[in-house]
Amino acid sequence: MKRVITLLLFIFGFAFTAYAQDEPVEVETSVKKISDTEYDLIFNVYIEDDWHLYSQYNPKDASLPMSIKPSEGETGFTVVGKAQESETTTEYSEIWGMDETFFVEEATLIQRIKLDDPTITQVSLNIEAQVCKEFCLPYDDDFSFSLNGGEIVESVATVTKKDEQITNSLMLDLKNKSLLESSTDNEENKGNLLNIFVLGFLGGLIAFLTPCVFPLIPLTVSFFNKQSGKKSKGITNSLIYGFFIAAIYVGLSLPFHFAESLDPEILNTISTNMWLNIFFFIVLIFFAGSFFGFYTITLPSSWSSKTDNASGIGGIFGIFFMAITLAIVSFSCTGPILGSLLAGSLTSDGDPMQLTAGMGGFGVALALPFAFFALFPNLLKSLPKSGFWMKAVTVLLGFIELALAFKFLSNADLVGNWDILKREVFIGIWIFITVLAALFLFGVIKFPGGPKVKRISGLRIILGLAVLGFAVYLAPGVTKKPMWSQSLLSGFAPPQFYSIYDLDNNKCPLALNCFKDFDKGMAYAKEVGKPVLVDFTGWACVNCRKMEENVWSESRIYNTLKDDYVLISLYVDDNENVLPTDEQFDFVKPSGKIKKIRTYGEKWATLQTVNFKNASQPYYVQLSPELEVLNTPQQYTDKLTYYNWLKEGVKRYKK
Repeated sequence: MKRVITLLLFIFGFAFTAYAQDEPVEVETSVKKISDTEYDLIFNVYIEDDWHLYSQYNPKDASLPMSIKPSEGETGFTVVGKAQESETTTEYSEIWGMDETFFVEEATLIQRIKLDDPTITQVSLNIEAQVCKEFCLPYDDDFSFSLNGGEIVESVATVTKKDEQITNSLMLDLKNKSLLESSTDNEENKGNLLNIFVLGFLGGLIAFLTPCVFPLIPLTVSFFNKQSGKKSKGITNSLIYGFFIAAIYVGLSLPFHFAESLDPEILNTISTNMWLNIFFFIVLIFFAGSFFGFYTITLPSSWSSKTDNASGIGGIFGIFFMAITLAIVSFSCTGPILGSLLAGSLTSDGDPMQLTAGMGGFGVALALPFAFFALFPNLLKSLPKSGFWMKAVTVLLGFIELALAFKFLSNADLVGNWDILKREVFIGIWIFITVLAALFLFGVIKFPGGPKVKRISGLRIILGLAVLGFAVYLAPGVTKKPMWSQSLLSGFAPPQFYSIYDLDNNKCPLALNCFKDFDKGMAYAKEVGKPVLVDFTGWACVNCRKMEENVWSESRIYNTLKDDYVLISLYVDDNENVLPTDEQFDFVKPSGKIKKIRTYGEKWATLQTVNFKNASQPYYVQLSPELEVLNTPQQYTDKLTYYNWLKEGVKRYKK
């Protein structure tokens, strides 16, 4: 189980890190004619040092085997069997428990093809593979071959007239577009980033209290003070050490900025992907099991050995490698918290700055104790001893991970339209988890990783009562008409209209009348003579639910939305509902690449990015039926700001 977790986390996590690196594989191609209809297409592959590329014959139950096939859309020829391979290496994998076959340094692949159409002079093959060292990267590329020795003609993307017509209709003829450029959400975004930084900081403080980090504080500070000789130098080295700890965690978020620069919708696509949310659910369940003490999650021991050896270099470089060593050896405790932070940041608004803010807060909180106790070493004596309290904190973290896991399963349920994890079912599961946590604190149930105590302290009883109180707070959520508002659940639980009860609503937020098609909504607005509120939202959007349940629910805002606007709610992650065949089309991006629009979510996400140069949710735009922008777009904000913004839009429309 430990190996499975390690594999899942680091194939996924470090694959993104590689966006900032050079490609570890280079390929040269050539052609050898066998007959008038048969050709050998040759790949000479050069692999960077320390990397290896998996063979076509690698076991299917291990790392991804290589595949060679015609590129998408290629016709007129077939591949003959598997490609011939040069010499490979076979080595036993502890992760998979079997021998794996791969190439090191270089490889030669010879793929024979047979022409079905003798007039073809150019073909293209696709190689899909996996290249690894301590972490793995997907490799997926197309290669074109000229069969007659002529120049390779790059194919030009072409679309039909229908594609052009639908594409043009998607690109709105907006008036007063200058308002789109003067966004008012800068301060709000700063506040949101600050909130996420604080959450990351709290996560770092929790990680500080775990058995993987807490005992290292006195050891590390004492080491620096003794090794440096002078107290001032020891303090300086400890501060540098703390700085490197914070920098390492911030650095883990940087590849996501590269990913967003390649495609502004990529993070939204990642965060709302049904299968990725299921992946997060499984990973967090595993994390919870590690906190409960059923097993331990660790990184490969070779990683810590290498960085530990490098830490002996001395000077700033040695301190840097000491910081990396800390990050690796403490992973069994910090990994689950970081995993939750990663998943939570990715599924918020699709903004990589949120991940950077969260990672920054986490790193700063983890680094502060080292710097603080280096400045005041005498306070080390006042630190409590590691013991049962630390084990109790670890088990409680397991319950938190368990509850968060079902949040991601809920995202998958909403995006996939499964209609299984309705709001009341979700809240019922949280009540069950909360009651289990209270029983643990009362000493009724025990876990392998929990403390072994004969007497329950007063503090645990008080904490257990507080946890039980939260279960009482949740309880009305399983009824048709809750006795009190449950605003704390906004963004975590499914929306209120996603219910097991027949609420006689149209599946719009707060049972408001809304359109889920842009053109139909605009046509209705023109008919009734009202301004339009375009609500770019998502089923898996946390801040969207918070806005709907905490801001839209205020009576004056609710009445304004109901009486003065035509509401168009466009779910950008609705990728399970397929567009009718005659409405599906190929959208040509400014780069010339084609994006296939097959679902409603893809259509509305493209509508947002093309016209409003924004890919985050919630995103609110006020339009007249004649496509005039009435106000600066709004995002996640407070009630007063949102109310004034709505009223200003109505005022401008009437003018």
